[in-house]
Amino acid sequence: MNQIVVVGGGAAGLAAVETLRREGFDGSLDLVSEETTVPYDRPPLSKQVLSGAWEAERAWLRPPGHYTELGVQLRTGCRATGLDIAGKVLELDHEHRLPFNGLILATGVRPRRLPWGNELAGVHVLRSDLDAAALRAALGKQPRVVVIGAGFLGMEVASVARTMDLDVTVVDPLSQPMLRQFGPVIGERVAELHRDHGVKVRLGVPVTGVRGSGGEVTGVELGDGSVHPAELVLVAIGAYPDIDWLRPAGLPLGNGIECDEYCRAAPGVYAAGDVASWPSRRYQERLRLEHRMNATEQGTVAARNLLLGDTQVFDPLPYFWTDQYEVKIQAHGRFPGDAEIVPAEGALTDSRFVVLFRRAGRTVGVLGWNHPKAARHHRQQLLDTQQPIETPAPGGA
Repeated sequence: MNQIVVVGGGAAGLAAVETLRREGFDGSLDLVSEETTVPYDRPPLSKQVLSGAWEAERAWLRPPGHYTELGVQLRTGCRATGLDIAGKVLELDHEHRLPFNGLILATGVRPRRLPWGNELAGVHVLRSDLDAAALRAALGKQPRVVVIGAGFLGMEVASVARTMDLDVTVVDPLSQPMLRQFGPVIGERVAELHRDHGVKVRLGVPVTGVRGSGGEVTGVELGDGSVHPAELVLVAIGAYPDIDWLRPAGLPLGNGIECDEYCRAAPGVYAAGDVASWPSRRYQERLRLEHRMNATEQGTVAARNLLLGDTQVFDPLPYFWTDQYEVKIQAHGRFPGDAEIVPAEGALTDSRFVVLFRRAGRTVGVLGWNHPKAARHHRQQLLDTQQPIETPAPGGA
């Protein structure tokens, strides 16, 4: 193997090229990125970069010279458009073709959009550094803000906007913020946090339209007939794996690129990060995680297995976090909706606490609210769990 190509200029792609060099690969190494700048960290885009606390360059994962020192050909502004697995050729835009002996796909996800209103000025999504720059500039005009979607991204942007003393409304058809991530108990605590900071939280009602005038957004229509005026609308309704360009290639695709437990999708082809799903031994189900730490861990394992021959099973303990106002929520493990929530440190009404998510007498998740040291301590219970954790079949009780 003398020519490896990594597609995707995010945390997973960077981890892959660094691991390949660290493990002794000295052949040709290309990192293909649709982004126009060097790889950067995405979580700060909705926090420090958006608020103006950081300049965009501070989110760079490595300085530009790092890639030259590694002997990596960094191809920014290049979009992968096709893949010939048998011929071992990656097709790029502008009819460029890049041969390879080994390939790692780390193309991430793309933001979901509403079926209407996307052509209006003032309607934003947030995925890239360019998105963050445009949103930051728009917030500086002191608009009324409506955030559509009460997941991690939506609530983080809402907190930044309120810190800027803007009029902010969050709308979501679900009954609580971050319901899919943490269930109704923690969701209610998050809703309370935002209401205490002056956010208008409208839950349990769908968005039915976006209004505009003169090519600019003017408001958001809800299913109850109400209209919320807005000069800025953030659409934060999730993302989908960037796999459409791979459909003719014959790779196993479903909810992302379907890899085996070694991150392998086909002979000589591996995947990592937000775009990749894999069968977890720990949880006895196929997972695809859009978490920053997962991207780095999976990029590392995929590169090692490509180079050394499937020596390491990928079976991490998930970890993710969110910052909203003065609160940092840190989450270790999984948080099924039917789990029992057991206080471990403090109470849910305190300014800091740790709760355990338990199923069938076993801890499956640890959540810390402004209590990182204690959360890490209780995380050890998850690491000590050696046997697979049973999860219900889709649609089951």
